[in-house]
Amino acid sequence: GIDPEVVSAFARKGLLYESADHHNAVFVGRDEQGEIRHLHARGTLTGSHFRQTLPGSEKEYSFHWPGTSGKLYAFEAPIDLLSYISLHPEGWQDHSYVALCGVSAAPIHRLLEAKPQLQEVVLCLDNDEHGRQATQKLREMFSAEDYEVSQQLPPQGKDWNEYLLQRNVLRERG
Repeated sequence: GIDPEVVSAFARKGLLYESADHHNAVFVGRDEQGEIRHLHARGTLTGSHFRQTLPGSEKEYSFHWPGTSGKLYAFEAPIDLLSYISLHPEGWQDHSYVALCGVSAAPIHRLLEAKPQLQEVVLCLDNDEHGRQATQKLREMFSAEDYEVSQQLPPQGKDWNEYLLQRNVLRERG
C-alpha cells in the first residue's frame, strides 16, 4: 500500500533496497558521512512476519530521512514511517523522519544532536498498550529537554501501515 514514489525516493538515496537472497526489504541507516551504520530487514512475502535488525547495527543510526524543517516524526517501524508519508505526501521531504525499530529514544537523541534546527518531535508510535506507554515516556523525556512534543495516532487501526491498508481497501470498494 505504500506510494511507489516514496519507495523510489528512499531507494534513490540508498536508504532502501531489496535483498537478492530472500527478497526482504532492507532499510538502511546512514551517518552524516553517508556510511551505513544500521540495517533492518523485513519480509515482503504475503503472510511473512520476518523482521530483524541485522547484527552489528547501531540503534542510534536507524532508518531515517533527514529533512530541513524543524519537525522530526518518530515511528516504531520503517514500514509505518513509509506508510505515514504515503498518507501525508505534501512537502514530506522537508521534514525529518526516523524509525526507532522498537521504542528506543537513541535514534531521536542522535538526530536532535546532529540537526540543531529540530525543535519539535512528533511521536507516531503504535496505538497499542506498548506504543502508548512508550509515547508517554518519550513525551516526558523530550519535553524535559525543552523540545515541543506532540503525538499523532492513526485514525483507525494499530499502526500507520494498518490504517493505510484499511484506507486503500475502502477506496477500492468505492
